[in-house]
Amino acid sequence: MLSQLPNCITRPSWLQLISWIADPLKFQDYYRQKYGDIFTMRLSGLGAFVIISDPQAIQEIFNQDPKQFDVGSGNTLAIPLLGQNSLLLMDGDRHRRERKLLMPAFHGERLQTYAKQICKITEHIASEWQVGHHFVARTAMQKISLEVILQVVFGLSGGKRYQQLQPLLAAWTNMTDSPSRSSMLFLRFLQQDWGAWTPWGQMKQRQRHIHDLLQAEIEERRTNGDAGQADVLSLIMAARDENGQAMTDEELRDELLTILFAGHETTATILAWAFYQIHQQTDVREKLLHELDSLGENPNPMEIAHLSYLTAVCQETLRLYPVLPSIFARITKSPMKIAGYRFDAETVLLPSIYLVHSREDLYPEPHQFRPERFLERQYSPSEYFPFGGGNRRCLGYALAQLEIKLVLATVVSKYQLALANDKPVKLERRGFTLAPKGGIQLVMTGKRLSEVQA
Repeated sequence: MLSQLPNCITRPSWLQLISWIADPLKFQDYYRQKYGDIFTMRLSGLGAFVIISDPQAIQEIFNQDPKQFDVGSGNTLAIPLLGQNSLLLMDGDRHRRERKLLMPAFHGERLQTYAKQICKITEHIASEWQVGHHFVARTAMQKISLEVILQVVFGLSGGKRYQQLQPLLAAWTNMTDSPSRSSMLFLRFLQQDWGAWTPWGQMKQRQRHIHDLLQAEIEERRTNGDAGQADVLSLIMAARDENGQAMTDEELRDELLTILFAGHETTATILAWAFYQIHQQTDVREKLLHELDSLGENPNPMEIAHLSYLTAVCQETLRLYPVLPSIFARITKSPMKIAGYRFDAETVLLPSIYLVHSREDLYPEPHQFRPERFLERQYSPSEYFPFGGGNRRCLGYALAQLEIKLVLATVVSKYQLALANDKPVKLERRGFTLAPKGGIQLVMTGKRLSEVQA
């Protein structure tokens, strides 16, 4: 006998899909209030999803043997963008192999090299800003994060291939910059390649061009060698599994696109929200500047990254503004019991980042920006998980956190910025992610002397 899914939403599945695409946070708020911490949505064409916002239940999921779940098969919507060889789409032994090959490039001593590059890139791009100049925070942060991807990950900082890839990648990732344009990622009937005059055709055309350029870069490195290079691509090309096998060209290419999508859009969005909050709350900005100035002139980037209040500001931004409405779904491979409910095999469990991060019992006044909460309390992996959890935690989370901290610190310590207006900013869907509508308008009011220089 099949077990019944808990608290099923009764609205038509097509209407649920429209609501999920348009405003997944409002959707989740409404049904948590109606049903509690566990309820089931049905999205037309995509199936049923059990949304979970009880930390204890999420801890039960994270504590299960990872072999009890499939995850990659739940991310098939990403195949047209990332290809079949993305880590996000893998399960089992293949996922473990690929993750093991990729992991060293994103952790350990490598981060110190990346840290210096991130600061240098930020300083170079910010130096172009002019006093009195209005700019969109998210666009400026996209420019920085894309340059970090190109230099730190792809190992490109100049030359013809770099000049071609830079505008192409920016245009490609901007093709789903609104809820309506994002719809083509969820509605398969919109995924028709009828040439450059259709949105999907234009997206696929740009993707093919990006593939060709990445393939040319990979082939050139295989031919000429890349000894001594410390970028992510060089490191993963040199990596070997336990059988002495390297990644294929197709695997490398798809993983580079995965890193681009996972790191470029998300980092730019979080930085835009951070600038919004610290320029809305002067006390937060003053505390941050005081801590940054305490390091003296020209501090080591890794010293900056270990600052406690800076870390708390970044943690609170990640809590309050989830880039994804939920973590990757866990698909049960056999019947199991979670939070007292019995779930059959092939049940899709969807832990909600947003709903957990906005729980009043964990985060008093959850919609207030208060970094101090992270200095006062340590949260468990099922209470705070902006980068996911278990064996599917974001592979590049350490690099992402480092980039967010260093870009924020570099800009705030050297430039005086202000919000261009005091209008509240709303979230809106941007592809698979959520971003500030309008991107947040800032104005540069001057350059800043630190307390040490003054």
